[in-house]
Amino acid sequence: MTLLGTLVDHVGDVVRVTVGAVVAAWRGDPRDQPGESVGDWRWWPLDGLPQGLFECSAQILTSWRGDLPRIDHPPAHFTPFAEGPSLPARPVGAG
Repeated sequence: MTLLGTLVDHVGDVVRVTVGAVVAAWRGDPRDQPGESVGDWRWWPLDGLPQGLFECSAQILTSWRGDLPRIDHPPAHFTPFAEGPSLPARPVGAG
């Protein structure tokens, strides 16, 4: 697993902090757990992402891979853990 960085955004009166990571190897399939507040876990190919992604997921994906097809989301500020061509230290704008 490679940690990408932190993302900060505001939703109403709530400030959210999200940490993005890239996982290169795994076993099994993601599953919803009984009583879990987050649901609909699935693996998607990067060239086939569905519309209506969870906002934090869309923001992290845009920060990590600016070349992905248009992903709509509200703006957020992304701070990478390490500089690199695919890890910009900049606000992540909508779309």
